[in-house]
Amino acid sequence: MKNIKIALGCVILIGTQSFAQEGGLSAQQAVFNALKNNYDIQVATQQEAIAEKNNSWSEAGLFPTVTLQVGQNNLIQDNTNNPFTFTPGVILNQGFSPSLVANVNIFSGFQVKMSKQRLEQLQEQTKGNSAVVIENLIRDVLKTYYTAVLQKERAEFQRSVLEYSRRRLRYNEIKNSYSSTNSLELLQLKNQYLTDSTNLLLQELSYKNSLRNLALLMNNEKETNVEEMVLSDDLQVLLSEINLEDARRNMMTDNQNLKNQFLNYELQQTAIEFQRSFLYPTLALQLNASPSFGRFEQLSGGNPNGPSSISTQNLAYSGNFTLRYNVYNNWKSKRAVEVAKIQADIQSLNIEKLKETLETNLVNMYDLFQVRNNLLRVSEENLQYAQKAYELAQKRYELGSINSVELQVIQNNYQNTQVQHFENLYNRLDVYIDLYQLTGKLQLEYKQ
Repeated sequence: MKNIKIALGCVILIGTQSFAQEGGLSAQQAVFNALKNNYDIQVATQQEAIAEKNNSWSEAGLFPTVTLQVGQNNLIQDNTNNPFTFTPGVILNQGFSPSLVANVNIFSGFQVKMSKQRLEQLQEQTKGNSAVVIENLIRDVLKTYYTAVLQKERAEFQRSVLEYSRRRLRYNEIKNSYSSTNSLELLQLKNQYLTDSTNLLLQELSYKNSLRNLALLMNNEKETNVEEMVLSDDLQVLLSEINLEDARRNMMTDNQNLKNQFLNYELQQTAIEFQRSFLYPTLALQLNASPSFGRFEQLSGGNPNGPSSISTQNLAYSGNFTLRYNVYNNWKSKRAVEVAKIQADIQSLNIEKLKETLETNLVNMYDLFQVRNNLLRVSEENLQYAQKAYELAQKRYELGSINSVELQVIQNNYQNTQVQHFENLYNRLDVYIDLYQLTGKLQLEYKQ
């Protein structure tokens, strides 16, 4: 089992209706499916595995390196015209010389320690980047899911409006057959029926497109038939109150982007110490074992009474210490330390800039959340009055107190109020999800 734990409570909160309908897809289940199948998550997981493998003392250079080298040499030497040689004639000289070399880093100015610390920080940075990818994916899935819910609610409402238009048209067609209705009113009703039919078709298309977007985020678009997808959650989600001061404290300690910036600052601090290590002397040991096997063969000329072939063999061991100190390199090492310090200062400024940006975004989102809460309360009351007015208008129309044009005006007002109420419900959820991500409380523990 591999655990991916990130600072992400909105999914648990929003997913309280996870199994509201048998076989339906809840927001929480959609998030789990996306985390399981999404390509970006898979890439982030592989990057974590790379950073984990690199985080080792051997990668930092602590352990010695051993190299095996093998050489095979062939030399033909023609001494027929050389009177000053002890080996006249043409000589073939063949040699075989394996060599085993071990390099031991005794002291490198703390470079090994700094390299290991840097690898640990890089692993934590990779985890932090993965956490951001997961947070963003969860936010996108939740928003896409509730966008689909919004489109479903609008489609169902539009379907009910169309059904009433159909019944009203049918009723007036029957009345018209007895010459009880004027033709103009009937034409208006047919026009309204066709308009409602068109609106429903367009709304159903928007709903299907939103389901496809959700299936794409879950990476099972090809396996999922949007015609069969059933969303079990609705927009009527009970959200907890948000305290601004608590949200501010949580943001400064738990916001993942801010955490990543602090990790980058720690990396820059380590880079300063790493550059300082080049100001120290280094001490290295090299051990070498080199056996050598050779053969001399007289190809032509030379002493006919001497041996035509001679074999040689020797074995050499060596152990060498190398002390290296950079006396002068145009102050390159010193400049590298100063540059690393400046980069650390830049990273510190980036942290302060991000804090101020997050603070501004938090206050703006908090105010927007309060405004959208108030708008929702107003739209709920407005919807109640609009619905009562529409029901009363229907009764008066059936009694003949008002005509179809007057009823249509009241119906349009009711439709617009209902649609706006759906929008207010979604907008409140939208900013709520952003607030929870900003404060680092979009929490989830996912096991794969």
